[in-house]
Amino acid sequence: MGFFNFFKKDKEKQKETLDRGLEKTKESFFGKLTRAVAGKSKVDDDVLDDLEEVLVTSDVGVDTTLNIIHRIEERVQRDKYVGTDELQRILREEIAALLMENNTSDTEGFMIPEGKKPYVIMVVGVNGVGKTTTIGKLAWQFKQAGLKVMLGAADTFRAAAVEQIVIWGERVGVPVVKQQMGADPASVSFDTLQSALANDVDVVLIDTAGRLHNKKGLMDELSKIKRVMQKLVPDAPHDVMLVLDGSTGQNAFEQAKQFTAATDVTSMAITKLDGTAKGGVVIGISDQFKIPVRYIGLGEGMEDLQAFNRKDFVDSLFQQHKQ
Repeated sequence: MGFFNFFKKDKEKQKETLDRGLEKTKESFFGKLTRAVAGKSKVDDDVLDDLEEVLVTSDVGVDTTLNIIHRIEERVQRDKYVGTDELQRILREEIAALLMENNTSDTEGFMIPEGKKPYVIMVVGVNGVGKTTTIGKLAWQFKQAGLKVMLGAADTFRAAAVEQIVIWGERVGVPVVKQQMGADPASVSFDTLQSALANDVDVVLIDTAGRLHNKKGLMDELSKIKRVMQKLVPDAPHDVMLVLDGSTGQNAFEQAKQFTAATDVTSMAITKLDGTAKGGVVIGISDQFKIPVRYIGLGEGMEDLQAFNRKDFVDSLFQQHKQ
């Protein structure tokens, strides 16, 4: 099948969407940073203490903040004198380096390796984070790339969840496999893969229940879905994607902890970044969990779900905020 690259059509438009989507984060972050260095000429302990507060209150997370501060301290010590005018550049470099180290590399989109057909993505996350919407937008993006896509409505515990994914399927023009409410999610997943194999489908997206009732219950349910799918596609799912709502800040960290403890999450999508000043959560989550952030949601439009590109993200975040 080779490698498919998505989201390459209009880089300029994507950049505008990214800049616009991070505007609230930039405004908040650089407002705080400007106040932290006001009237100071060199980066000393006081400035670093203030910077620590800026990063923590920008939802970068405590552990990641301490990591960044430590890296900057080492540079200040090595260079002996670092002016506050250089702080933004140094901060930018260290955040970019951190993202690169943490398995979040630059990408033009989502790649499907040869021989993985159907390529199965199991999507997990609590209710309300934009999970089903993300599935719908991904289905649209894959279809735009000329691939055959199928959706599986395996969140059978809420009638609204099945209805929502059916609506997305109709909107995008891709088939949805479903059963009645309360059906076994593993059974729905099995039916979806069976249909995908019969119809030569390229990509399957499986929606799962957005519950955190308890870790064992969640683990058992997701493990059962995997086992049943593997009867048809031995290495399914090829990707377990966790969807997180970026606007919830520290709650997103907690959800990531719960889900990574319950199942083998292999990628993340962070949604709703356009309506929040908490965009720093992308940096912290990437650092803390060492799991690739694959997509970011920057608006309501189909094309506003973007492949996460570390370089573009950092460039946009540190682009001079327009007053």
